[in-house]
Amino acid sequence: MLKFGIVSAGTVRFLAFAALVFIIGAAFTTVEPRFLSTQNISAVTRHMAANGLAALGLTLVVIVRKFDLSFAGTACFAAMTIGFMIAGGHELWLCILVGVLAAAIVGAFNGMAISYFGLPDIVTTIATGSIAGGLAFLYSNGRTIFQNFVTSGILNLNDARLFGYSVSFFFLIALYAIAWVFMHRTRYGASFYATGENPVSAYFSGVPVRTYTMMAFVICAVTSVLAVVLILAESGTADTNKGATLLMPAYAGVFLGAALLGGTSVLATLAGTFLITMLLDGFSLLGVPYYYSDGVVSAILLTGVVLFDARVRELFSDLASFIQPVTSASEKRS
Repeated sequence: MLKFGIVSAGTVRFLAFAALVFIIGAAFTTVEPRFLSTQNISAVTRHMAANGLAALGLTLVVIVRKFDLSFAGTACFAAMTIGFMIAGGHELWLCILVGVLAAAIVGAFNGMAISYFGLPDIVTTIATGSIAGGLAFLYSNGRTIFQNFVTSGILNLNDARLFGYSVSFFFLIALYAIAWVFMHRTRYGASFYATGENPVSAYFSGVPVRTYTMMAFVICAVTSVLAVVLILAESGTADTNKGATLLMPAYAGVFLGAALLGGTSVLATLAGTFLITMLLDGFSLLGVPYYYSDGVVSAILLTGVVLFDARVRELFSDLASFIQPVTSASEKRS
């Protein structure tokens, strides 16, 4: 958007993001031409669906200025719950529903402990995530569950295609569109932002701050289950590690998107998740060991946190305001 010949900050950020995507894509394509193949792009969209679903719920937790380190353990617990139900011969929709309810209970416990009882979010969610991850071992003593997966219909969630791409990707886009309308076009979404920006003012404005904080944790837990369902559909088995890999990409997507686009939002998370998935897929295509790619994602996460931190931005602003007068004085003397 142009206004009086000046490009808006939002447009500059979007163009910078587009340029970054182009540079990364060009670099990977130069080294490995298969990166832009239809097959690989389809794989990127499929992997993006799982990462994006986990990051979507996490976005709400970050918006209310909290952290949730439990959703990976919760996803593992839900994965084994769903796998146990599938092995028991139950209908797929019932299996997924039970998994969602199990995760929602964990999310509600987190929300209540943090918002109503004032427990620290990081410590609480580490504890609940560890407990949920431990409970995942109870179903099969840690053994992989694979019975009835082929006949249950869950594999169709991974195999179904629309216009040559996974249906899960279109589900992701539809869910993000709904979330964008909810967060940016309704008073409920505004209440989430108000809860994070100034909970005291939000409370005296009539916003039930504790309820919205708890809802953020519940939604985060539920979206992690939706993500792990796609992982189960891709692998065709359930084990205690399913969902454990969601933590880093989700956080990196949220904070990288916030750093690139100027704040936490649904669209920023989608952009950050796309970039992270591009990187992970490119490294995988090049045969880079997972510990190197995980290190890059961790570095990106750290960079996003630093750039997103208001104190760091204030430091750079103060530094700029200090340098400008010094530069002006030097130019006058010259």
